[in-house]
Amino acid sequence: MNFLDMLSAAERQNASMLCVGLDPEPTKFPTRYKGDANKIYDFCAAIVDATADLAMAFKPQIAYFAAHRAEGQLERLMEHMRRVAPHVPIILDAKRGDIGSTAEQYAIEAFERYGADAVTLSPFMGWDSVAPYLKYHDKGAFLLCRTSNPGGDDLQNQRLASIDGQPLLYEHVAGLAQGAWNLNGQLGLVVGATYPKEIERVRELAPTVPLLIPGVGAQGGDAVATVKAGLRVAQGATTGPIIVNSSRAILYASSGDDFAQAARSVAMQTRQTLQDARA
Repeated sequence: MNFLDMLSAAERQNASMLCVGLDPEPTKFPTRYKGDANKIYDFCAAIVDATADLAMAFKPQIAYFAAHRAEGQLERLMEHMRRVAPHVPIILDAKRGDIGSTAEQYAIEAFERYGADAVTLSPFMGWDSVAPYLKYHDKGAFLLCRTSNPGGDDLQNQRLASIDGQPLLYEHVAGLAQGAWNLNGQLGLVVGATYPKEIERVRELAPTVPLLIPGVGAQGGDAVATVKAGLRVAQGATTGPIIVNSSRAILYASSGDDFAQAARSVAMQTRQTLQDARA
């Protein structure tokens, strides 16, 4: 299966639009692991085991592993996720963006070294920085479009001179992802849950591409508003999928020995909130 097929299958099998973000910070680990970077794999694997039947996707953030020299633990975690939840796609959150020859190496890292099903990218350097990832026809790539951080306004909300009017930069990116750049139907977009009006605008411009939406939970994004703005369904089938990410609220739901069960409880509640909004 290609990435979009995996995504659709996981949505149906787990009745879920929830993405579980894996951003391990040893200082926030439960008491038994607290401060020990050597326990990153153990902590994340326990979260994966507890949520494998609840998630539409998993999203490990590579910087949280690399900062602690834990790339080897990330490789083990990727293998673990493929073993215990082979039906749940893995989005490597790397936000890469570099010239074509370097992008080729980053694509090897994401898809061959780590075995990710999709990766997040910055489109700022243009088409040739994205194209190497799309040579892997069964993989996906999510372009940063309208992000949830306040500084996103500095560039994403700037107007462009164009024969088609003056679109905002994020609107232009959305149009490219829906059209000219999406040669094999592999592209998606990253849009922040803290900006539901912009999610709706992105969905107007890109009605069918998957949207990866971080910001629900600890960042304050509203789950119901996110679903209403981004999800599109026709005749009971999803035509514009959304992948709603929650990280800290799930990972650090408890500091006790029950951390995995607490994470499952929060994930279950979030999944249900999203499903209720869909209904």
